[in-house]
Parts: sequence; structure tokens; C-alpha cells
Amino acid sequence: MSSSQPIQQFPKEGKTLTAWARRNLFSSWFNTVLTVLLLYLVWVAMVPLIDWLVIDAQWSGRSPDACLNKGAACWPFVWNRFDQFIYGQYPVAERWRINVGIALGIVLAAPLLFPRLPHRKWLITILLTIYPLAAIYLFVGGGGLPVVETQKWGGFFLTIVVSVFVMTTSLPMGILLALGRRSSIPLVKVFCAGWIEIWRSIPVVVVLFVAIILFPLFMPAELEIDRLLRAVVALAILMSCFLAEAIRGALQSIPGGQYEASAALGLGYWDTMRLIMIPQALKTALPQIISNFIGLFKETTVLLIIGFHDLLGMVQSASSDPQWTGQNVRTTGYFFVACFFWACCFAMSRYGAFLERRLSRGFQWK
Repeated sequence: MSSSQPIQQFPKEGKTLTAWARRNLFSSWFNTVLTVLLLYLVWVAMVPLIDWLVIDAQWSGRSPDACLNKGAACWPFVWNRFDQFIYGQYPVAERWRINVGIALGIVLAAPLLFPRLPHRKWLITILLTIYPLAAIYLFVGGGGLPVVETQKWGGFFLTIVVSVFVMTTSLPMGILLALGRRSSIPLVKVFCAGWIEIWRSIPVVVVLFVAIILFPLFMPAELEIDRLLRAVVALAILMSCFLAEAIRGALQSIPGGQYEASAALGLGYWDTMRLIMIPQALKTALPQIISNFIGLFKETTVLLIIGFHDLLGMVQSASSDPQWTGQNVRTTGYFFVACFFWACCFAMSRYGAFLERRLSRGFQWK
């Protein structure tokens, strides 16, 4: 080819919305028919929903009279009980403690979302050691602060506390259980395998009933453990067993040559696991770990059956008020809960996808 001859350039693929639609939605007659049918179904479903939620809905007012004779969404119900949905029955004068505790956690955790932030280890150490103690002091009280019983905790606050506690405690336990199930020591391997299989085969509701009703029967009468603490510990143990299986599968996918290479470098068992195997296993198991965390976040609603009112429980309790009657009131509350859980779970899934993309490019946390 002569040097003076221009180099042939292939046409670039269109990146406009029209080009994308033609390529993905209308590429053949079958895709065109399927797209039109799906658009029609979306139109049939969404138009009545938008009418009920937005156009015909009642938006103004804060009293029950605002939604009389209305067959659409009753948003004054949400505005009137919003504080209750967020804080539960926590005393109004002490709610500043919840605001300070959650804000402090956000300030400490938000920098960790930036992968190249320096001194990450110090922030993680503070977040996992000092912050939980400070949060417990703020939320429970004592030492100069009025004591607030956990029975008064509820709403969004209770959902967040239970989810964060279970997530941060179940992952380390899951790693240890996964290592134990792969241990060369028969007693440790059998114990971890039996422990995992027993807990995974028990429904969540049964686990909570055992923690709340049966566990105190085996403890001394003078020893009383908080009911919420028993519930979250039981959930943490259950979640750790699910995470252990995900991590164990990821460990098994690592080629055996890496174990041999680490032995050739003179690394011991724990150094090999800490520096080589566990980081790779967590990277492989990340989608399953995020999926389990999302499932856990939604399953906090089961606390309602043992007397704790999370966000869903507070909505059910508020909609039972005789002043707020009507199916539209209860349905509006349920829709509010659904939007809340969807937003939180979607944010968790997007952050999980972000981590996957980072780790797939060989990114190393520092």
C-alpha cells in the first residue's frame, strides 16, 4: 500500500438515541412487534398509576379531613406521620441523638467511597471500633444522657441500625466460617460445616422466635439480655452462614498454583489467606455478597413479628389509626415504604456494580 494512499476508516457506530433504538429495539420485525407490545403494556399500566399517585392525588393538608372522599393517593398521611416513620417512638426531645449518630457515621463512611483516598485503614479502624461505641452511647443513653429503651426504637432508624450492625458483623464471621469449612483439621471442618447447614436450613422467623422466646429459658433468671440485641445477633449469625458459602465457593475457584506460589515465597497460612486468597475470593464473591446484603436489608421487616416496628411496622401502625381511615391511606403508606426500600436497594446494587468494575480492571485498594 502506498504511503500516500489514505487509510480507510470504518464508519463509527451511531451513539444517538435514534441509532440505539434502531439497533436494539427495531432491528427486526420480531423485535419491532415485541417493542410495540411492551410499550402498550407499559402505557396501560402506568397511566392509571400516574393518575392515582400524582394527578388525582391529594397533596396539601396535614389532617385526616384532607383525604375524605378521595379515591387516590393520600400524601397528607405521609406528611403527618413522617417523623414517626423516621424515628419510631423515640422521644421527641432526644431525637437529636439519632441525627448526630447517623450524621457521624455518614461523615466517617462517605470518604471510603473514594477508592484512592489516603489513610483508608485509619478510617476503617475508627468506623469499626470507636464509632459503634459512640453510636451505642448516643442511641441507648446513660452517663448523663436519658436512657431510651430499644422497645421505643422504630421506623427508618431501626431499619438502618439493624442492617448496618448485621452487615458489619456477619462478613468477618462468614470469612472465618468459610476458612473453617475448608480447614484441614477434621474437627474444625465438621463443626463449621454442621453450623452452617443447621442455620441455613432454619427459616428467619423461626430463628427470631428462638432468639426471643427460647433463648432466655436457658439463661440464668437474673441475666436479662435486650430483646433487640438478641434479634440482631441471631440475624448476624444467619447471614454469616450464607456469606460463608459464597466465600467458600470463591475460594475454591482460585487456582491451586497460587497456594504453591505463596508457599514458595515462605508465606504462612494466615499471611497467604490475608494477602492473597481472601482479597481474590471477596472480589469473586462480591455480586453474591451484595445480593445477600440487599436481601438482609429487606428482611429487617420481619422484626415486626417480634414486636419491633421498623418502617413497614410504623406505616401499618399509623394506618390503623381510626382518624386515618380508607384503603387509599394504607396503600399510600405501603407505596412510600416500597419507594424507600427500592431507593436504598438500588443504591446498594449500583455501588456493588461500581466495585465490580473497579476490581475487574485490576484496581487495588490502598
